[in-house]
Formats: sequence, C-alpha cells, structure tokens
Amino acid sequence: MPWSKRAVLPLAVAASLAPAFAWAAPPALTVYNRDFAVVRETIPLDLKPGTNAVSFSGATVHLEPDSVVLRDPSGRVKLQVLEQSFRGETINEALLLAMNEGKEVDFRRTGPDGKDEIVRGKIIRSGHTPSSATMGRFGASFAQRQQALGGWGSSGSPIVQVDGKIWFRLPGEPLFPELGTDAILYPTLSWQLASDRAAKLEGELSYVTGGLRWEAAYNLVAPEKGDALDIVGWVTLENQSGKMFENAAVKLMAGDVSRLQPEAPQGYAMARMMNETLTVGGMPAVTEKAFDEFHLYNLTRPLTLRNAETKQVELLRGERVTAKTIYVYNGAAIDWHRYQGYGMENIRNERDYGTKSNPKVWVMRELANTKENGLGLPLPAGRTRFYRRDDDGRLEFTGENSIDHTPQGETLRVYTGDAFDVVGERKRLDYKLDNSQVQLEESFEIKIRNRKKEPVHVRVAERLYRWVNWDIVEKSDPYEKTDAQNIEFRVSVLPDQEKVVTYRVRYNWR
Repeated sequence: MPWSKRAVLPLAVAASLAPAFAWAAPPALTVYNRDFAVVRETIPLDLKPGTNAVSFSGATVHLEPDSVVLRDPSGRVKLQVLEQSFRGETINEALLLAMNEGKEVDFRRTGPDGKDEIVRGKIIRSGHTPSSATMGRFGASFAQRQQALGGWGSSGSPIVQVDGKIWFRLPGEPLFPELGTDAILYPTLSWQLASDRAAKLEGELSYVTGGLRWEAAYNLVAPEKGDALDIVGWVTLENQSGKMFENAAVKLMAGDVSRLQPEAPQGYAMARMMNETLTVGGMPAVTEKAFDEFHLYNLTRPLTLRNAETKQVELLRGERVTAKTIYVYNGAAIDWHRYQGYGMENIRNERDYGTKSNPKVWVMRELANTKENGLGLPLPAGRTRFYRRDDDGRLEFTGENSIDHTPQGETLRVYTGDAFDVVGERKRLDYKLDNSQVQLEESFEIKIRNRKKEPVHVRVAERLYRWVNWDIVEKSDPYEKTDAQNIEFRVSVLPDQEKVVTYRVRYNWR
C-alpha cells in the first residue's frame, strides 16, 4: 500500500519517504493456527532532531493498536513514541454521508423523462454504523451508546431533507464536493516520534493482527489392497486482513498459544535449535523447528498473499506409511447427556444402565508418527481424508476426521467410519444385586458377525461403568485392562462366521 497522501508529515519528511518506500524490504508474517498473525514491515524514516510526524498507510484492517512496536533495529537512533493513533475505517459512501451530516450535497437521479437530474438535499442522519472490524477494544460499547442516543453511529436508514420534505432513503447517488482532509484511503498508523538526532534509517514495524489464519490437511491414499499409505500434507492460508502481502517471508506457528482477549498475545520466547526438514520431491518446501513449547514451520519460498485470498502450500510428503486398519466394537450405547449430573451412586443402582446395544463396529486407521514409518515429524492439527485406489485405478473417498497436534514418536488412531460388513450385538444375560446392596454381578454376551470375504480382527471394548472396584469372575476369552474402568477383548472372526464373547463382572462397594 502507498504512503498516506494526507498532510500529516512535514513536507521534507514526506518527500523523503515517498521514493524510499519502493526499496523497503518485503514483509514477514508469522501466522498462528489460532486465527491471528504477527506482521513485520520495514519503514524508511527520514528524521530530524526533535519531534517528527510520521504516517504509515499499509496496515491491516484488524491491527491491534496496543501491540504495535516501532523501533530502530540498528540501535543508532534513540526513538521515543510520543503519540500513536490508528484509523482503520477507510473512505466509503456511508462514511462520507456521516462526515457530511447537517450539510447539503447534490444527488444525481433519473428524472421522469429518463434523463439525469441533480437535486439538492440536506443529510439529517447518515444511518452509518462503524465497521465492527475497526471499532477495536472500546468501539463496540461506544457504538452501542451512540445507537441508544440516536446520534452519530446509530444504525438505520439515512434521513435526507429535499425541498422541505423528509426522505428515509437516499434520493439519488450522492455527489460529494470533496474528499476532505480527514479522509483516508487505507488503514493508517500515525505517530509523533521524538528523535535525538537527524538520521535516515529503516525502521522496523511489527504488530499483531486478526484476519489471517492457517490450517493443515492431510490426504492419505491407500492402494487397492494393503495398509501402506502415501501421505500428502497441505497448509491452507487464508487472508481476510484487508491488506495484500507481496513476496512475504512466511512462518507458521503450531501449538496452543495462550491469548487474553482482546489483549495482545504473549511476548516472544527464545527458540531451541531443533531443526527438521519436510521434503517435497527432494527439495525442502518447509523447514520445521521446535520453538519454546510450540513448533515453527518456515516456508522456504516467498509468498504473495492477496486480500480475500486462500492459498495452499504443500507441507510434507510421506510414502509407504503403514496405517493398520482396526475394527473396534463398543457395544454399550449410552446416552451420556442423560446422565450428566448423576452421581455414581445413582448410576450404579440403575438396573438398565448401559444395556442398550449399539450394532455399529468402528473402522479406525492407526499409524505411528516415526521415521521408521516414513514420518517422524511434528504434525500440526488438521483434517485427515482417506482414499483407496479401486481396481480401475481411480481414487475413492473412504472417510475423514481430524487430528490434534501430534509430536514425533506418538501413535495416531483416526476414526474413519462404520463397517458395512462387520456388525456387533451386545446383551446382558444376568443382573444380581445382593441384599446388602454392596455387591453386584452382571454378565454380558457380545457377538461379532463378519460378512466379509476375509478374516477381521476386532477389539471388543467394554467399559466397567458402575464402579471402580471390580473383578472379572468369568470370561470366555482373554482380555486386556486398558485403564481403571476399561477392558478390551481382541478376537479374530473368520469370513461369514460369528464370534461370541461372554464375561461376568463383580462390583464391590465395601
């Protein structure tokens, strides 16, 4: 964006800044996956001793004014910001109407004979409401107060007086006499700077802004048979900041960065030098390193990101990644919303709690995020889409889900849908509560039917939901205790066969 043409700068300073802007360094962005970014720009400054009025009209609409830092990175000049202001609402018809309230302007309209005619009207009320993107921290409450008072900034249709009559709409296209010295074409930062001496330098401007976001997405493609996948990871960047960034150096920060809304985010931390490279076609597209408690991904090529543009960049590529298909049957269909606020005593004494059967068998893909498995890099949170190649060579979509931030060495288990040819059935066989009501026994029967043409291995997950003190007193198959209240039977089911699992659990409240 060009420098502001308003009469804000002393003539000598303004004249020196205009040509210098052409050689200013490209901007740098650090975009966070929490829908904000840090912008860094280089501003040429031609300062005189004492007070200097400086204006920059290349900021974003969603800039957070109290996050702005303007400094001399070389340290040669001692700069002091005496005053700073930010104006984010640029000139438009509604704003000009507001600026001309109480004044008469010309309106052009089509007359009865089909020809243009000019009528004169007085703007009683503009009907203009400041943009929510530019009202800032205090603007929303201010606009609400103004609306309640019916003053400037109140919403509603405009009121225009023409020939002594009131119009609750514009009588034509407004023709404003001049732009006015207080109008701005772009979001503008203005400063009163105190300098200890005359100097020409490249100032560094940085600020936090909304309107910029990124997210990761992963396409996982399996062959016709087998568990080996090819993975392509993408970064999608979206710019709704109101500003174009040309040839910007872009970094992406992944992690759960704490922000106090609407305060500015926390300061920067020192980076630990733990670098990895995400490789695409033998050339690094993105480099990655651990940064404090987060991970920083650096796009190795400059990026031009226009306003209202969505752009995608390849993040990573992995080949022959093993992702086992897992079938999980969790047969107790429990409406957890029904039991919100229930105490454990109420749940354990409800006879039919947990006895409704869920016939669906979940299909999940499990893959290890390790170098041995073709990955081994920190994976930012994002959507996963699974495809399998048909025997005609075409890719068919088989499910999607999302993953959280996943460190190197961890295992991902992603739900992709319900099995069509593998079904489950669960029912309670016995329920016995002793007279003292301190001991309860229940027995269950779980059936898994396989209608596929190949054997399947199913993990039968059972939650022992009535109490933390329990014992399995009878069982048809070995089980694994996965945590304090969950067990898992791992069974194999041949094609067109049925596998039956039974067990008896004893709860004790002594």
